[in-house]
Amino acid sequence: MATFLYRIGRWAFRRRRLVGGLWLGVLVLAIAAAGMAPEGKEEDISMPGTESQKAFDLLDERFPQSNSQGAEARLVFQAPDGQRVTARENKAAVEKTLGSLDGGDQVASATDPYETGAVSEDGTIAYSTITYSADAVDLTEPTKSAIEEAANQARDAGLTVEIGGSALDSEAEPGGTTEIIGVAVAAVVLVLALGSLVAAGLSLLTALVGVAIAFGLVSALAVPLGLTSTVAILALMLGLAVGIDYALFITTRFRDERAEGSEPEEAAGRAVGTAGSAVVFAGATVFIALVGLGVVGIPELTKIGMGGAGAVALAVLVALTLVPALFGFFGRRVLSRAVRKAPSYRRSGSEPHRMPTAAGRPGLGTRWARFVLRRPAAVLLTAGLGLGAVAVPALSLELGLPGDESKSVETTQRRAYDLLSTGFGPGFNGPLTVVVDTSKSGDTRATTDLVVKTIRGVDGVASVGDPVLSRTKDTAVLTAVPRTAPNSGETKDLVHAIRGALSGVEADTGAGILVTGTTAMNIDISEAMSDALIPYLTVVIGLAVLLLTVVFRSVLVPVKAALGFLLSVGAAFGVLVAVFQWGWGADLIGIETTGPVMSLMPILIIGIVFGLAMDYEVFLLSRMREAYAHGASPAEAVVGGFRHSGRVVAAAAIIMVSVFAGFIGIHMPTIQTMGVGLAAAVAFDAFVVRMAIVPAVLALLGHRAWWLPPILNRVLPNVDIEGEKLSRRVPASATEPDAAVPPLAIGQHRH
Repeated sequence: MATFLYRIGRWAFRRRRLVGGLWLGVLVLAIAAAGMAPEGKEEDISMPGTESQKAFDLLDERFPQSNSQGAEARLVFQAPDGQRVTARENKAAVEKTLGSLDGGDQVASATDPYETGAVSEDGTIAYSTITYSADAVDLTEPTKSAIEEAANQARDAGLTVEIGGSALDSEAEPGGTTEIIGVAVAAVVLVLALGSLVAAGLSLLTALVGVAIAFGLVSALAVPLGLTSTVAILALMLGLAVGIDYALFITTRFRDERAEGSEPEEAAGRAVGTAGSAVVFAGATVFIALVGLGVVGIPELTKIGMGGAGAVALAVLVALTLVPALFGFFGRRVLSRAVRKAPSYRRSGSEPHRMPTAAGRPGLGTRWARFVLRRPAAVLLTAGLGLGAVAVPALSLELGLPGDESKSVETTQRRAYDLLSTGFGPGFNGPLTVVVDTSKSGDTRATTDLVVKTIRGVDGVASVGDPVLSRTKDTAVLTAVPRTAPNSGETKDLVHAIRGALSGVEADTGAGILVTGTTAMNIDISEAMSDALIPYLTVVIGLAVLLLTVVFRSVLVPVKAALGFLLSVGAAFGVLVAVFQWGWGADLIGIETTGPVMSLMPILIIGIVFGLAMDYEVFLLSRMREAYAHGASPAEAVVGGFRHSGRVVAAAAIIMVSVFAGFIGIHMPTIQTMGVGLAAAVAFDAFVVRMAIVPAVLALLGHRAWWLPPILNRVLPNVDIEGEKLSRRVPASATEPDAAVPPLAIGQHRH
């Protein structure tokens, strides 16, 4: 592989105008396609095969005139202090407000709270349910404005009015202040790490090109593939983070090769052949882990994984081709200012020459590696116990899907949620829908009556509504309201208790009875995620061990990498529980209400962090493996790896943490949870696992770290990620001068 990528690097350097033009053309096409494509739609999370999803599908079939998961709004009215909403003036204001919505575009119905009994026992709060003929994402601005104007009309009459439901839900858009801050921090770190504005700008430029193309493609394919804003934001987040890192690693290796005396074109080839090999394998791990999310069976999670995987694949392609092409355009300006100003720097000529290198005190990476080698057991024990302590809260992990209760108290949806809880009980915001299918059993009325009686007998049910029959009279729908809040453990137990009680009715009557609703759907998805977590983790760890065995031709190194990955993930989950469940530091990131961690997050974070953890494992250990393969002792290999890669891995980690943390400012539970989880996981993995635990373990293992059984040595392919074959090559610039390419064409700038 190293030889193949070496040729790609040299070709891209020589044909830089062609490569640059091709990427520019792809960028323009992606942006144009995104601009012409219709806007994508947000979709409800579904879980095919679950009881709640089967019920929704049955409702759509038997009640075609209504949309079981369509847009809905609740206008919640509260009378002024000391008054009741049933008072004549207040009742008139409510009815006038609802009358203004009758006959409106996309409005299917608006209930009268005085006719339906939707008034609290103390008479202070009432609500009206407005249903729409379209999904929430299809509601027009005039439709949304109409309900807001109706609410303002009631407020002018002295009532407190809030709007709940899905009608006012909106997509989160990337491009806020915090994302810009994250990119700014990344730019500063790049300049400090590379010592060159041009080199830093090159890494940012290539990353932005890949992200722009990925974002454009996601936007263009949003409608045909049903991609949501979460897919676009994750593609932006991942593409930006790995794009900068991959460019940074190749740029750093290019500068090292130039310092060793390679001509620019040769250095570009060797940089892509060595660091590029690490980029390919690191990118492949992220890609496979994200694509593997499709096995969970949630369409939205599959789309998120595919979108992120596509962004990572683009980042790899850009790093392997556009980065070496830009080396040719920028020439010596890619080198640090100190090197360019050194007297010994030769600005032209075709013979290889050694660039000036730093002398004197060893760098921080070298000093740290030597410190760890002197005290490996103490470092390993301290780092392991520290991560273990951070991971302890993960034992209390609870999964769920956020609703209006997780929104800011500044939003009308959250205030409507609180008013309904006050007036009708906490369970009112999470009603359960029970669907009774008697198409194969007959006697719908008797069966439905038995179902109602059974549900009312379950402890924890506050009320059961009257059943509604389909046109064919073979399906009935009724609503059961729990006494407890939607995301509480008691409600979860209640759903299981109701399903258990109704299974007996099914057996006795032959009817099909399904329990659904948003609350039941959330419970089903959370349980499916919990059930899939261990199998997915097993597959991911197995993949890590297999891939790293091939890359490093070692058995113990992959096992150590997998265990370190588990420590990183465990600590990240501990942070999520502490912040989102326990509320530690939640105010700092705008989280006003604690609750369960989003159901999708554990598997999603495992998939992403697995790939990113392998990034640093591959980049750091590839230099160690390279030194060991060239004859260095195990201790010397560790020091050499840190001397060459320690600083750049640390810079890459800071960049990635900054980019992920920049998305925490998007007030969208999915993105905030992902931002906190990924930023924490990368920080733990890069600075604790890879920088402390890895060298400590390697120091304790010695030569055994690089041992591979003879049978595996014969069977496994040799991918040569450390570029051993390249080290035996005579530099092409010394033996095969390309007469057709004058010095100026390969980055030599005359002054």
